[in-house]
Amino acid sequence: MNITTPAIDESRLINRLAFRLMPLLGLLYLVAYIDRSNISFAKLQMLGSLGLSEVAYGLGASLFFIGYLLFEVPSNVLLHKYGAPRWMARIMFTWGVVTILLAFTQNATMFYALRFLLGASEAGLYPGVIYYLTLWFPSRHRVRMLGYFTVGSSLGNMVGAPICGWLLDKGGVAGLHGWQLVFIVTGLPSILLTFVVLFLLPASPAQAKFLSADEKQWLTDTLDAEREQMKRNYTGRSSLLSVLTEPRVIGMALYYMMLSISVYGVSYWLPTLVKGFGVSNTTNGLLNIIPWLMATIVLAWLPSKLRGGNRAIVAMLVAALLGVACFLSAVFLPTNTLRFAALCFGAPCMYLLIPCFWTLPPKFLFGARAAAGIAAINSLGNIGGFIAQNLVPWVRQTTGSVKAPMLIPATCLLVFAVVTLLILRRNRNAHIVQSHVPVAE
Repeated sequence: MNITTPAIDESRLINRLAFRLMPLLGLLYLVAYIDRSNISFAKLQMLGSLGLSEVAYGLGASLFFIGYLLFEVPSNVLLHKYGAPRWMARIMFTWGVVTILLAFTQNATMFYALRFLLGASEAGLYPGVIYYLTLWFPSRHRVRMLGYFTVGSSLGNMVGAPICGWLLDKGGVAGLHGWQLVFIVTGLPSILLTFVVLFLLPASPAQAKFLSADEKQWLTDTLDAEREQMKRNYTGRSSLLSVLTEPRVIGMALYYMMLSISVYGVSYWLPTLVKGFGVSNTTNGLLNIIPWLMATIVLAWLPSKLRGGNRAIVAMLVAALLGVACFLSAVFLPTNTLRFAALCFGAPCMYLLIPCFWTLPPKFLFGARAAAGIAAINSLGNIGGFIAQNLVPWVRQTTGSVKAPMLIPATCLLVFAVVTLLILRRNRNAHIVQSHVPVAE
């Protein structure tokens, strides 16, 4: 397809799109991550209130991912059908309501049911945004945009940690326990953002009032050309449901699962680990800022340097290996200070992997298949969150060590590094083969 629209300053246009779209999308993910991380702080008081063991609480917390798994693909297909503004507004409202309801949990059964409903409510947000970005940004710019978006998760942990820690120490307000205040205060922002999303998020470039006709046409033609190229290269089945059984989709989901176990294992257990230092809840929250601040700095700076070639894949390999070293150090170093420093350096390694990973699925998924396929990879991969939030307390209970659970992200990141190395070698071999194909004159 030839692009026949007048010349467009691509860099300026992409930067303007980023300025217009990414702050709101990042804010959505920030709020989502606060609502995910609140469970790790609420645990510090909620265990006693509900009379649950670490393992039983871990099971309840992890049921979020079962609801997420079951509803994520349908949610993303509906987002494709109804458009991002309406569907994301629905997601924001329902998960805010369920988060607030968690404050009034009376027993283990109610806790389990609400955590499942929270996962079902939030299902579709993350893969929905990834799919949404494919409607706006050419592939060469997506790793940077995914980096900006992922900043929302590290900021969510960074902002949520001191807020949740402080709220735990404010129990007694209006007769509520600290853990109840955590759920109420962190659930309200998502309900308020419902209306912001509905009125400020454009569904597509064609509906964007801030773009000129020429800019809309350039985006349409550029993205259509990419999709046509993908269709010419695609040799698999074309039905929407077939994407759920496609080997590459399943392989990507298992690959992502290693990262998911690492991220959720660390974020879930870090407040408990720091609590073992003998600090107050407020101090715990403040200390938890440090690793996520470091992750935020890396995400804001490095992804923009990874455009073109295999740079993103090489970055994944290096970050995964550094992460292995950091989390092993967090177990075996002799003092709390050194172990915490290792965790602070391990967090950016994990979070850099996320935007780099999500540049891979759109290379073979497009259209409605992209909506379903990305959701399938994310939902199946997020079973890692279910595994992590059950495996971490089990390791703690079995070993009697609060440090031993950090062997889990070390192991998973090692597997992730091995797979990344295989992908890198395959890509380089494919490049060598293509470079030796004779060009017809």
